[in-house]
Amino acid sequence: MTKSTCRDTFVIHKKKLQNDYYSLVLGPLRKINHCQPGHFIHLQVPHTDVMFRRAFSIASIFPEQNALEIIFKVVGRMTRQMSTLKTGDTVNILYPLGKSFTLPRKSETSIMVAGGVGFPPLMFLTEHMMKRGYDPKTIHFFYGGRTSADILCRSRLKRTGVLFHPVTEDGSFGRQGLVTEPIEEFIKFRKKDKLRLYACGPEGMLKAANNLGLQYHIPGQLSLEAPMPCGIGVCLGCVVPLTAGGYARVCAEGPVFEVGEVVL
Repeated sequence: MTKSTCRDTFVIHKKKLQNDYYSLVLGPLRKINHCQPGHFIHLQVPHTDVMFRRAFSIASIFPEQNALEIIFKVVGRMTRQMSTLKTGDTVNILYPLGKSFTLPRKSETSIMVAGGVGFPPLMFLTEHMMKRGYDPKTIHFFYGGRTSADILCRSRLKRTGVLFHPVTEDGSFGRQGLVTEPIEEFIKFRKKDKLRLYACGPEGMLKAANNLGLQYHIPGQLSLEAPMPCGIGVCLGCVVPLTAGGYARVCAEGPVFEVGEVVL
């Protein structure tokens, strides 16, 4: 596991995306290249009445600036305060934390399954793969949301050259329905290919993606979301049951788990 660092840093750039989603670029930070897709940070905004830190997946890194990006949606008091931050404001972060994704073989076709705020770590994984010479046409990025406003960074995804499959529940953008429905169709159509599955999003979506992996014997990894008061495995606030018995801490043994490893 990568050794983590706790330090104050600054908001280098803030951008409102859409539908109460924001991007924050934080830096300067040491050893930024130690941050890998799947890792997360534990963030604290100083001088607020929010007691506990919050965990956020790393969305990208910028080695030339020694900076990293997180993407979040305003859903409560902490994220509401984060949305008021300005360039130059100080935050404290513990980073990098957790277990990262394992890259696929270049001979495999990757199926990315993103839902809602599960988009950032898979975007990071996709861009990371592009920098390492993967063929973008071997990556199918399925991205689901309730409405068009929940499908973020479309132009950014398209610039990678990967095959983008947007799905919205109301049909306002892309195909209408749940994101896992076209994925099963894709798996059946490409059943002779070597496939690998990556997923991050709401629990129901992760359960459906996990079941598809098991049903069609497709290896892959899921990035779980859970409350993480400590972020380092001490408080046991994020434990999940394992299919082999026992429990794992999402913040320490995860957040990335193998398909079929966790009871969902």
